[in-house]
Amino acid sequence: MIKRIIFFITALATLQSYSQRSTSSPYSFFGVGEEFGTRTVEQISMGSIGAAYSSSYQLNFINPASLSDLRFATYAFGLLNNDLRVKDSDTNQSSNSTSLSYFTIAVPVGNHIGIIMGMQPTSAVGYSLINSIEDTDGELIDLTQYTGDGALNRLYGGFGARLFKGLSIGAEVDFLFGNVQNNVLNLRQNVVLATKNVEDTNIRGGTITAGAQYRKVLKDDLHLNAGVTLKQSNNLRISGEENLYSLTISSFGIETPRDTIYSQSLSGRFNRPLETTLGLGIGRDNKWYLELDYSFRDAFRSTGYLDASSDNFAYTNANAIRMGGFYIPKANSISSYWDRVTYRAGAHLTKTGLLANGILGGNTFTEINDFGMSFGLGLPIGKNFPSTLSITFEYGKKGTTNNGLLQENYLNLRLGLSLNDLWFRKRQID
Repeated sequence: MIKRIIFFITALATLQSYSQRSTSSPYSFFGVGEEFGTRTVEQISMGSIGAAYSSSYQLNFINPASLSDLRFATYAFGLLNNDLRVKDSDTNQSSNSTSLSYFTIAVPVGNHIGIIMGMQPTSAVGYSLINSIEDTDGELIDLTQYTGDGALNRLYGGFGARLFKGLSIGAEVDFLFGNVQNNVLNLRQNVVLATKNVEDTNIRGGTITAGAQYRKVLKDDLHLNAGVTLKQSNNLRISGEENLYSLTISSFGIETPRDTIYSQSLSGRFNRPLETTLGLGIGRDNKWYLELDYSFRDAFRSTGYLDASSDNFAYTNANAIRMGGFYIPKANSISSYWDRVTYRAGAHLTKTGLLANGILGGNTFTEINDFGMSFGLGLPIGKNFPSTLSITFEYGKKGTTNNGLLQENYLNLRLGLSLNDLWFRKRQID
């Protein structure tokens, strides 16, 4: 009961935290923001693997087929602290943001079926960029500030079921929703009023993910896991308003709107194509595990006001390779706590599918890639059930300073709490 109370208090706090900025990446300017992916803190510490991975007491957000192995009712939530340093060829700037990453409930139904439901952000917008123009004397004559804020979240529910020994299937349905605001503020020398363009949009959509896993027991207690997930193509529907107006700005930075120059409605669609993830893993139960995943998809497509046919960015095919695993010295040790700790590590290389051109008037595009390494600890808590507190450190680099672009160096600290309990237990009468 105490665990349930803790979970629901945290869930209420999570709803409040979703209104906070969860990214400061300049690359969140493009599309519907910076993609987070669907993964738990434990998975991120192993390089974000998950197509073939399953556990009886920890969740897997990548492949719903893994729910068939769940043996405990599980409440899970995650916390992210992002320390970001952005640099170009001349300068660098740092920022920090903290947000809750997800909360979810998963429950086994019988011995071969598991169900899940929860809420999680899938992408976020949180950029602030300034472009200035100076005259030949170095005096500022034009200043433009680009800012954006918002997030795309998902409510989801799914199941996993074992068809027969070794083979499991699963499916998950997402409802996607969010709000994004993009602003452009312009000030010019010797012009009394500034101008501001505001795009305020709502995003709606949905998707279905199907998955399968196969487990083969080898000799010497080894097991070989294989898995595949198919995240179906979906169209995000985007609608909203665009307003351009004049304003005054006080010395304290307070904006006072004056006249509306024009106002119009916005509409568009953002298509995410089918994404396929393949995974192969090998390990020994409660001892060690190693997995290699590969995912790929076609280029994003957009229509309406999000049309990507501009001269400063474009989309191409994307793919990612991920590798990681865990090691437990002695899961049932009673003499050493640290022998029961789960030690995790992993790495990933992602080609995001974004092509950017950072030179005004240029015609060359640079692919934006993301490389990161991670390691973490799974600390057992409680005595009766395998609940854990997971701590993960993730370090990586995204983008490049070539072609007038920006490079991000990020250090993420993640905390994940997985509380386990037994539901629908038959009471024993002595």
